[in-house]
Amino acid sequence: YGAVRLLHIFLYERGAHDEGVEAAVKRLAPGVLLAMGLLIAASQFDGAVQGALWVAAVAVDYVGVVLAGRRLERLRRPAGAAAGHFAKRHGLIIIIALGESIVAIGVGVSGLPLDAGLIGASLLGLAVTCCLWWAYFDVVALVAERKLRQATGRDRAALARDSYSLLHLPMIAGIVLLAFGLKSTVGHVGGELAIVPAVALGAGPALYLGAHVAFRYRNVHTVNRRRVAAALLCLLVIPVASTLPAIAGLGLLAVIWIGLIGYEAVRFREARARIRAAG
Repeated sequence: YGAVRLLHIFLYERGAHDEGVEAAVKRLAPGVLLAMGLLIAASQFDGAVQGALWVAAVAVDYVGVVLAGRRLERLRRPAGAAAGHFAKRHGLIIIIALGESIVAIGVGVSGLPLDAGLIGASLLGLAVTCCLWWAYFDVVALVAERKLRQATGRDRAALARDSYSLLHLPMIAGIVLLAFGLKSTVGHVGGELAIVPAVALGAGPALYLGAHVAFRYRNVHTVNRRRVAAALLCLLVIPVASTLPAIAGLGLLAVIWIGLIGYEAVRFREARARIRAAG
């Protein structure tokens, strides 16, 4: 992974045909080098030390991007189509991650006898995954893409960095954690989950929603209080899934997400239709 990151920086710098882009890449390099060094060091340890080094590497990577962006140059202004392409590529990454969460359900049920509990857990997992898809692609992705198209110069570069490079990572992390939680749940439908998969099942969707709230605030400067509340409710899944049968925790998660998406679909039906019709 470290070799790929370093090769990416090298090729980006070599291929840059703009002085501003080249300078930005050079400012990113120290943070990448330090973060990769921390990851390599983490490979030599286990337990809490390894976890602390991983957290430090992620923090350095994030801070490095933010510090490098404080001196954004006046870059070439890409056409609106290029901004749209940039936004859609990130949307495809979200789709891939959601697809992997569905694969995780299939892996979790592999080799298990098919019964009502297993079928129910699989359907609940699919329902939650569909809700995550809806939360991003119904109107959020459209609004964000239009904001990126409308921005120019340094403002567009900063918006691309914050909304996509920085805030899409916790969205993906949330989906990955959910996938792990779903895989563990369908494999232990009738029993409680261990603390780690229980945390993944509840904290993953909460992280995903938290990133959505920050994504919206960065783009339109408003806070979606319903999604903040839903993120906090998702955390209640952790004690439920770790003390009751796992399917109870998954059922609670499905109720939270279906309730949130159902409310937004009905309450903001006209606003959503106007946004999609705007093209």
